[in-house]
Amino acid sequence: MENNADERAVILGRYIVKHNATVRSTAKANSVSKSTVHSDVAVKLKKIDGDLYEKVRAVLDKNKRERHLRGGIATKEKYSRSR
Repeated sequence: MENNADERAVILGRYIVKHNATVRSTAKANSVSKSTVHSDVAVKLKKIDGDLYEKVRAVLDKNKRERHLRGGIATKEKYSRSR
């Protein structure tokens, strides 16, 4: 069972890097929870593949810096549709 979790961590990490994806979109695309994605790429991946972990961390840090922009755009679109 542990081996499957390790494989999943690598798969999720590769997905994030390849698609420049958020934790939420990665979870949805792979049918797992956001908590699972986060724990796999933040804890397990660091122990399994340090290089991939660094790439994933860079993408997630960029997403974190930009999340307030995505939220503002979503709110703007929401109220534009209701008019």
